[in-house]
Amino acid sequence: MEAILALEDGTWFRGAAAGAIGEARGEVVFNTSMTGYQEVLTDPSYSGQIVTMTCPEIGNYGISAEDVESRSPHVAGFVIRDESPMASNWRSDMTLREYLVANRIVAISDIDTRALTRQLRSGGVMRGVIATGAQLDPAALVERARSIPQMEGSDLVRGVTTEHAFDWPEEDPGEFGVTPERLPKKRLKIAAYDFGLKWNILRRLSAHGFDVRVFPATAPASELLAMKPDGIFLSNGPGDPAPLTYAIANAKTLVTSDVPVFGICLGLQVLGLAMGGSTFKLKFGHRGANHPVKKLSTGKVEITSQNHGFAVDPASLPDDVEVTHLNLYDGTIEGLRHKTHPVFCVQYHPEASPGPHDADYLFDDFLNLIEGARG
Repeated sequence: MEAILALEDGTWFRGAAAGAIGEARGEVVFNTSMTGYQEVLTDPSYSGQIVTMTCPEIGNYGISAEDVESRSPHVAGFVIRDESPMASNWRSDMTLREYLVANRIVAISDIDTRALTRQLRSGGVMRGVIATGAQLDPAALVERARSIPQMEGSDLVRGVTTEHAFDWPEEDPGEFGVTPERLPKKRLKIAAYDFGLKWNILRRLSAHGFDVRVFPATAPASELLAMKPDGIFLSNGPGDPAPLTYAIANAKTLVTSDVPVFGICLGLQVLGLAMGGSTFKLKFGHRGANHPVKKLSTGKVEITSQNHGFAVDPASLPDDVEVTHLNLYDGTIEGLRHKTHPVFCVQYHPEASPGPHDADYLFDDFLNLIEGARG
């Protein structure tokens, strides 16, 4: 069946339907990961976005129930160059197409994703529509793309956060990713905000010796502090951090509580706003498992997994907030630390999935921060 992807700037691509039948609307972005399409599909940070994979061959190893990063896919739509008609992997439960159809994800294949990526790099991410069927009108689809609400100013977190607090089960330290260098003498309690967190974050926290209780994004900070946690974690999540006034207010309380705080991705942006900074939208964002980041204290370069479209403005930060990491592509902030409170955060994903394990040490840093705070 025919499919068309139309962008708000008037550009459109004709291809073939590769998933569910229907129409998908969202912000069109690109991801440079060579593998991990299943983790991308189920990452809540992609809520409201149509994701383009720059790797041309997608679907080769199918779908495994063990590799999902949340309860269901969150992408608004999916764009690929070549769809594998088969799944060559002993762990596979179904093909990519079967998974997309079963989860009602509209997708398009057989388009020039290199040309689309160049368009998004030059013009910036754009609103777009994928539609399937016969006799599609590209001009009408372009107009529909222009009618989609802008991501700036939209609160997407409420649509992906958990409704109720829950506890994550204890994990085998060596089962997912690298084995931690050390573990605490006894397991420590962590209260985690779910802004759209991935399950591998919870797996890595558990593997490093933390018992995690996950709270909805709108839960008051007093509720987390009431459990007397050893540390507090702020997760990744979708969209613009500026409208998340409830999260920013809670983060301000947490910063001054002197309970150790660790944030990643959207968690960094929320903490950045809570500590007095401001944020801005990147032209085309950072999405992929191969982004170089420099740790300023050592000069060491980490290859990181990233997924975000907003960043903290370094000029807006007060003197008591230190930049710890920088993106080597564009010099944007990749890490922050408060100079007087036990708070640190990074813009990338130390839990990977997909991606390298270069930054797994940050969970050890969280443990060190907690033990230091406890004396």
